[in-house]
Amino acid sequence: MDSAFVAVPTVDRPLYAVLKGQRQAVPPVWLMRQAGRYLPEYRALRADRGGFLELVHDSAAAADVTLQPIRRFGFDGAILFSDILVIPHALGQDLVFEVGEGPRLSPPLVDHALEALARVPERLDPVYRTVALVAAALPPQTTFLGFAGSPWTVATYMVAGQGSKDQAPARRMAYGDPQAFGAIVDAIVTATIDYLIGQIDAGVHAVQLFDSWAGSLSPAQFERWVIAPTVRIVDAVRAARPDVPIIGFPKGAGGKLPAYARETRVDALGLDETVDPLWADRELPAGLPVQGNLDPLALIAGGEPLAQAVDHILSAFPERPHIFNLGHGILPDTPIAHVERLLEQVRRR
Repeated sequence: MDSAFVAVPTVDRPLYAVLKGQRQAVPPVWLMRQAGRYLPEYRALRADRGGFLELVHDSAAAADVTLQPIRRFGFDGAILFSDILVIPHALGQDLVFEVGEGPRLSPPLVDHALEALARVPERLDPVYRTVALVAAALPPQTTFLGFAGSPWTVATYMVAGQGSKDQAPARRMAYGDPQAFGAIVDAIVTATIDYLIGQIDAGVHAVQLFDSWAGSLSPAQFERWVIAPTVRIVDAVRAARPDVPIIGFPKGAGGKLPAYARETRVDALGLDETVDPLWADRELPAGLPVQGNLDPLALIAGGEPLAQAVDHILSAFPERPHIFNLGHGILPDTPIAHVERLLEQVRRR
């Protein structure tokens, strides 16, 4: 990997400063999936390019999508437009997105076919080109966030070949053949380390690990398949690029969040909408920056429910560094006016 990486200064980048532990009087804001289907400009560009994966692989278009919410709303953070399943694609699985049905990966690894896959790392090259294009165009005060899926969540798709109810195929494999499942996780860990470092070297300022299905595991399995692989990624990325903050987002972890924070030593922790922010402030390590955790449906509702929910979150972290965000991704039918109202309420605080 290129060792010419230069650390990003905190000057004029409030979100980056929070990730470094510096609380801001006005919390910086970005929203998960902020570059997406609720924006008419996104829908128009996707229709023109013919589909989601085509958009991801068109670096110029993907850069434009990444920048669309920055132009419209002036968020403090830009999140790379891509998908967590680019890693299985680079590991050799075929990837398609079926209209109305979501992603499909083949061959599914329920038959332990990992060793039969031929790695295709160049499939990640369009993502690095997207990063470089966005980095050159971002306003100087905006923090650029890269990301990857965490190994457990990515493995659930690789094993089943698609999204699955309760992640049962992966959970059964993890219990029934932990050696084979561990080999899949090991491959994801290695590829993810290289992928995140590649994003950093191309221009992102921080990275987030999305573990969307972390909540489906028992405590012992959570320790083995969420915490342990995340530790390996965090340690390797931090050793290679020590100044780059890492956000962990184990959705659904609930009471296991304090252990995740302590053991992974992520620089910041994302909270989903089911987490009581008052509990999080009390139970998480002192000074650990947190991100979240507005219910995406409260944003759709708008009005007084939205105002009350925003105030509750803002008041829950009187001393802790905090990035205002949703508890998961923004939904496609979210009114743009409600996003504008949210930003106004947070920024006038």
